[in-house]
Amino acid sequence: MQRHILRPAVGQKGVAGVKDGHGAPPIDPGIMCIHNSGTTEGEQAPMPLTIDRPTILENARLALPDGVRSGALAVQDGHIAAIGTPPAGDWTRIDLQGRLITPALIDCHTHIIHGGHRAQEFAMRLEGASYAEIARAGGGIVSTVSATRGASVDDLVAQALPRLDALIAEGVTTVEVKSGYGLDMETEIRMLRAARRLETLRPVRIRTSFLGAHAVPAEYSGRADDYLHEICLPALRAAHAEGLVDAVDGFCEGIAFDPAQIARVFDAARALELPVKLHAEQLTHTGGTALAASYGALSADHVEYATDADAQALSAAGTVAVLLPGAFYTLRERQAPPVAAFRAHGVAMALATDCNPGSSPMTSVLLAMNMGCTLFGLTPDEALAGVTRNAARALGLSDCGTLAPGLRADLAIWDVESPAELAYRIGFNPLYARVFGGAATQG
Repeated sequence: MQRHILRPAVGQKGVAGVKDGHGAPPIDPGIMCIHNSGTTEGEQAPMPLTIDRPTILENARLALPDGVRSGALAVQDGHIAAIGTPPAGDWTRIDLQGRLITPALIDCHTHIIHGGHRAQEFAMRLEGASYAEIARAGGGIVSTVSATRGASVDDLVAQALPRLDALIAEGVTTVEVKSGYGLDMETEIRMLRAARRLETLRPVRIRTSFLGAHAVPAEYSGRADDYLHEICLPALRAAHAEGLVDAVDGFCEGIAFDPAQIARVFDAARALELPVKLHAEQLTHTGGTALAASYGALSADHVEYATDADAQALSAAGTVAVLLPGAFYTLRERQAPPVAAFRAHGVAMALATDCNPGSSPMTSVLLAMNMGCTLFGLTPDEALAGVTRNAARALGLSDCGTLAPGLRADLAIWDVESPAELAYRIGFNPLYARVFGGAATQG
């Protein structure tokens, strides 16, 4: 029997010379990866230490759906083998000295693949310009398109890695990544290729969403239906044929696409047997949430202007409401999502960063948890569920997000006394170690 005090890796760097996605080794199938959050500005996330034999994490406190319980967690072949009482046998044992184990965090809504930034819009908003006004003036989503169209896959990967590393440093092991800043066939596909490459360079799981229906590009101004027919839907089919799409998303809003147009996109997704999700009811009430529910969407995201009837529809469909407080904060919105209605109707609520260059330039899931509590009135328990089991559900994943035997050994180990501390602190990262079980898929 081998017994260890678990200590995070200190001062390790990424593979030397890897900047734009070339040269990093693949992650071996079935390993468990542990590394700390010691990434400083300009550094890559540290490469993981590996435990390649059955291991028991003992003297731990386990954050289970029904509360915190002291005990042990056994890991074998990249999965959770047992919880509670340590199993007998020849296991490596690691003493966690009372630290808290939660499921690893999941960021279920991001736009981390993009070119450039939109810092100038920050000043415009401070002067009183609204999101819609900036968009109509040629800013917003469309302003990122030219920078993204001019970037290669290598460029997009290089720009995305620091954002991804910031998430990894907070115990995130699964990240959803959207396209939507290309708005032409070539760039939409290039964005998804870049997203797939990320999981070959970091111990992380990437889930992609095709978001061709994000905005109408300038060259199709006033011709949204033509854009869908000539660019968006063909790009979706081509990306799916290349194995680049895990789900299909859209932006249902007055400045983007109406419900009938989104329905065309969802019909195409259904024909390809792809699940759907939707940016809905962020700025106004357009009927997007009800539309998403009618298609059995994985999630309806933003949902600030959703109604009680929308909450009932989400509940009946089993669709997750993904709350995005970073955009709410950045845009200085006043209408919060109807959390009370979601609770009353049993709607699962997830939280995410919505990391994007305009309305939510945020790369901290811990901050999203705090904002979900302070801005939207979630409890700390709801916030933790929102970045673990409900976030997994929003991605259609059933093999992670909870501490349970048989699930992936994707874990976060924290130097905290209670789970509430994760949402309570601002600008503080108490991660002690991050565990990534299973294999990274090659892009």
